[in-house]
Amino acid sequence: MLEQWRHVHNVVVPPAAMSWGEARERQGRYRLANAYLGDVLVGCSTVRPPVGEEGVATVIARVLPEFRGQGIGTALYENGLAHARVLGAEVIETCVLAANEDGLRFAVRCGFAEVERYVLDGERDEWVDLRLRPADGGH
Repeated sequence: MLEQWRHVHNVVVPPAAMSWGEARERQGRYRLANAYLGDVLVGCSTVRPPVGEEGVATVIARVLPEFRGQGIGTALYENGLAHARVLGAEVIETCVLAANEDGLRFAVRCGFAEVERYVLDGERDEWVDLRLRPADGGH
């Protein structure tokens, strides 16, 4: 399961490609899940549990490019959002590689608004943090 999750993660966000050890460490902190069409791996998700006074959880859905536009991302996102809410999340955020235009459009369609763009120290790739607008994230 973890190797398949790592494969999708590394295909969708190559600048943040993870080693086996890094993925294993994430598995200990976050809820990682895979998505399949039949026996075919098509995507994965990450839910980071709520932190801070605001109870901010991060929900990330990744779909392999050849399977986008089929509702897989929506299913992954909705499942991750439901899990974050069970964990007590008050605020939902996501993070998208800026070069992933499909991912940015998907996040906006889901009700997210851009909070910040940044480049990690020593790197070149731009990332976008987005937050679910309260009207769309309803409690």
